[in-house]
Amino acid sequence: QVQLVESGGGLVQAGGSLRLSCVASVRTFSDYAFGWFRQAPGKEREFVAAVSWGGDSTYYSDSVKGRFTISRDNAANTVYLQMNSLESEDTAVYYCAARGDGRLWATASYDYDYWGQGTQVTVSS
Repeated sequence: QVQLVESGGGLVQAGGSLRLSCVASVRTFSDYAFGWFRQAPGKEREFVAAVSWGGDSTYYSDSVKGRFTISRDNAANTVYLQMNSLESEDTAVYYCAARGDGRLWATASYDYDYWGQGTQVTVSS
């Protein structure tokens, strides 16, 4: 059983920064690729960023590229999402997801096997 627990969300002014964390309870953390998704009220869940098992391959949606950075600490079983230059459009519930085939990241939610409960990010303008 894989459990993912996100933290780090909150209220921030536009232009500010937040760092989200996702701690995974898994036997071998390095076997998994991870992704971050978000869902704003009234909208579908959308891909934000992903990282492969070694951390050397990452991918971002166009809307966050250059502002957000995904990383992982395999020793700490933790994935991070550093969010800078936040905009009101970034307001959403952010979800961490794990993919059993860790060799490649993925952008589709159906490619992920496990999900966290989400953490709210609110950006005030």
